[in-house]
Amino acid sequence: MPDTSLDPARLLRTPDWYRGATRWTQLTLAEDDPVKFSVEEWIDVFRRTGSNATCLSAGGYVAYYPTEVPFHYRSKWLGDTDPFGALVEGARSLDMHVMARVDPHAIHDDAAAAHPEWVAVDAEGQPRRHWAYPDIWVTCAYGDYNTEYMPQIVREIVRNYDIDAVFANRWQGHGICYCDACKTRFKAASGFDLPRVTDPADASWRAWVAWRRERLTQMVVRWDREVQAIRPNASFIPNMGGASLMEFDLATIEAHCPFLVVDHQGRHGLEPLWMAGRNAKRIRATFRDRPVVLITSVGPEEPVHRWKDSVTTGPEMTAWIADGAGHGMLPWFTKFNGVIPDRRWIEPIAQGFDLHARIEPALAATQPACEIAILDATTTLRLHDLRQRDAAEADEKGFCHALVEAGLAFEFVSDHAMTPDMLDRFKVLILPNARCLSDDQCRMIEDWARRGGNLVVAGESALAYEDGTPRDECGLATVLGTRVAGPTRGPLKNTYVQLAGEHPVNEGYQGARRIIGGLRLTAVAAEPDTQAPFLAVPDFPDLPMEEVYPREEATAPAVVTRETAAGRSVHIPWNIGATFWEVLAQDHQRLIENAVRWVLGGPSMVEIEGRGLFDIGVREAPGERLVTLMNLTNPMAWKPPIREIFPSGPQEVSIALDPGARNPTARLLVSGQDVPVTVQGGRAMVTVPQVDILEAVHLTWQEQG
Repeated sequence: MPDTSLDPARLLRTPDWYRGATRWTQLTLAEDDPVKFSVEEWIDVFRRTGSNATCLSAGGYVAYYPTEVPFHYRSKWLGDTDPFGALVEGARSLDMHVMARVDPHAIHDDAAAAHPEWVAVDAEGQPRRHWAYPDIWVTCAYGDYNTEYMPQIVREIVRNYDIDAVFANRWQGHGICYCDACKTRFKAASGFDLPRVTDPADASWRAWVAWRRERLTQMVVRWDREVQAIRPNASFIPNMGGASLMEFDLATIEAHCPFLVVDHQGRHGLEPLWMAGRNAKRIRATFRDRPVVLITSVGPEEPVHRWKDSVTTGPEMTAWIADGAGHGMLPWFTKFNGVIPDRRWIEPIAQGFDLHARIEPALAATQPACEIAILDATTTLRLHDLRQRDAAEADEKGFCHALVEAGLAFEFVSDHAMTPDMLDRFKVLILPNARCLSDDQCRMIEDWARRGGNLVVAGESALAYEDGTPRDECGLATVLGTRVAGPTRGPLKNTYVQLAGEHPVNEGYQGARRIIGGLRLTAVAAEPDTQAPFLAVPDFPDLPMEEVYPREEATAPAVVTRETAAGRSVHIPWNIGATFWEVLAQDHQRLIENAVRWVLGGPSMVEIEGRGLFDIGVREAPGERLVTLMNLTNPMAWKPPIREIFPSGPQEVSIALDPGARNPTARLLVSGQDVPVTVQGGRAMVTVPQVDILEAVHLTWQEQG
């Protein structure tokens, strides 16, 4: 039977309306669309894609309705039409949910002349012209434009149209604004002048990060209250990525954002397909039960070369949607420009949405479940500028890819939201490079380890306090059994680590005495109750070639393992994650996998065997488990766009059963077929004949009465 709780019509205009908004169409209009695009054509797109919700351009930079708010710029082609209103009416005729999109990041000359205080100012004191379209002005996100003026537009839209929410794009500002209002407010709040550098070590920068977080949080609250004052069941939904959660007070998000939207519209550069699902894991690391939407663009996503009104390949679109859906994200596609000169995106989007529809009931009935978690280093990352975070996350991404290659399912835990109960859901916690941790955070992790948790700690984790101040010792030293023996050095070249003795962590390196080391090294000494399966080879020159040989014997530990009655730990005091992310040396993947499997102490909840690369998701409820298999086997798995799909299989899937489980059965939700189940050693064994893009093994059993 269909799950009627997901029926959009049943939830129309109720407090829980967003729970029926599970497949979204976003139409971002161009200014000349009012005289060029077809409303009826877009209503047909809603139908063909099976969308039950839509986000439509309303106002802000350009108004697509007959606004009466002063300085709210109307499209030059608007005339006496109301394209926004016509789209709202058409969507409501299909029982769809509707969200109005506003964009407050820029204004035109008349508004800037009348209100110069609305314009952002650069570090040289000059009002900021738009970087891509110099005819207009960039707004200050932290002042009266967002807090006083934009609420007038929000009130007008919510009052005049039958909508469920207001969605804001580019609302968070574009770096530091040096306008007089920002200078005055920041000085009064912090005592500092506005910073001139984006350096986590700079006290004024850290103060600005906190002040910006407070200003934007206040804006979210203000806009949401304006919406609900007119429509109590509606909401303000800010556009944000997983990293954006660190920029807000969590209680504010919980109170004012019933669902979260991640604006990671596709891959660019060298970026693997599993990055779509990573968004889901990072959001639920903070808000486990909150619905999360992933925006997918129909065009290529290149930050330097922007072709926004374009179409990428169909397999790329479908695969990006599918990986997000396989990890519980709700699909949303966005099309820029209401005119459709290239229709090749419609069918791939419909296919991706159909994949989600096939697994949606099982996703809704289950919760994420696995033994392995990566610590999302929010405390560290929030000290970095947005432009620096990609590099700051390299260690975590390296660990993610190593686990994907290993066929190990994993989740995230956010260090600024973790609780003892949250940690107790997992057997293994990985810290790829969580440099900044408070004493309380370290104590919580240590207490969890003493209750039986198992740790893999790498890089410079816990070597600084939450404000970036260096520690004398690692904050997790008492659990890891290591001591800092020297400063962190790097970046270095030509470093190696040497195998020492026999240990499960250094298995699989037959024929090798040493392997590549890291680029940043922290010297450590180890306690007597530890082992060192790898030793650090003292670094030596990489040129001239005649000088490329080690001068000293390897004696200092490079990997430290410890096993106690409570649990196990592995300490890798160098940046193995970032080095693997950059170099992709198989030896580093093996070391990460060996470390995780050793501390896990046995098979994972789900193991797969077969050729191919898969991103695995695991969910459960009483009497059932859902295993999603996203097929990443593709020559373009690292570099978009995918040209075609390469089916992979068969895959032998081994799934742990709960004690007392009887008569397990399995169904493949995407292909729609039942498959045999055999039971071996408390595990259900299922053969998946073939995976095209996505398959979901839905295992159910009877529980012992």
